Amino acid sequence: MIDVNSISFRYHEDWVLEEVSFRAERGEFVGVIGPNGSGKTTLLKILYRLLTPQKGEILFELVPMKKMERADIAKRIAVVAQETQLLFPFSVLETVLMGRSPYLGHLMFENEKDLEITKKAMEWTKIVPFSERPMDELSGGERKRVFIARALAQEPEVILLDEPTASLDIQHQIDFLDLILTLNRERGLTIIMASHDINIASEFCDRLILLQGGRIYKMGTPEEVITKENIETVYGCEVWIDQHPISGMPRISILKKGGH
Repeated sequence: MIDVNSISFRYHEDWVLEEVSFRAERGEFVGVIGPNGSGKTTLLKILYRLLTPQKGEILFELVPMKKMERADIAKRIAVVAQETQLLFPFSVLETVLMGRSPYLGHLMFENEKDLEITKKAMEWTKIVPFSERPMDELSGGERKRVFIARALAQEPEVILLDEPTASLDIQHQIDFLDLILTLNRERGLTIIMASHDINIASEFCDRLILLQGGRIYKMGTPEEVITKENIETVYGCEVWIDQHPISGMPRISILKKGGH
């Protein structure tokens, strides 16, 4: 579905990403992991064409994304940023309706179809009960659900998630990730998630991309990527890795310096 071919990007002199290549298949759940500053967020911004790489190209279903109109990209790819600021106290319904903007022409207003799609997105994310509440009155977990509903209102084929569980407590993390997994498994949405939480990426993702200094250090299944050697080399610290007792997926535990 998405082919990333040898992209390199820099903001100033130093390259933030170098020679990054991978393919995300339709219906796949791909995780992007790596230390702070490794290029995770920059990669997502390039996939959404907020940034343009100086080298390489990205194809969406074999079409170069640089040749696609932004509105067309927004109909196919939705993004849920780590922090989304709203300048005005919009209601939940108004915020989710914003997801229909790629389908509206200049000076057009939402019609019944737009409202129907918006309500379905809200039902799917279980936010209908507080549809009239202002966004600034919601908890962090509730806000995340609203932004997922807004993304669903775009009727995308791909959703990009940037650190989606950051600042959420355990219960909200579970609720949010269960929703994302359901969208992936039952609705066939392709998910690309940048995450600092290696254990979450291991549990939920089909395939992982481990970045180090803007380059792909390792790519493969969680079992192939999350090894003691890989993690200690990339993150520069000693860790303990075993199998989760229920899922059997790789699980990482941090250690005090010296291993005690």
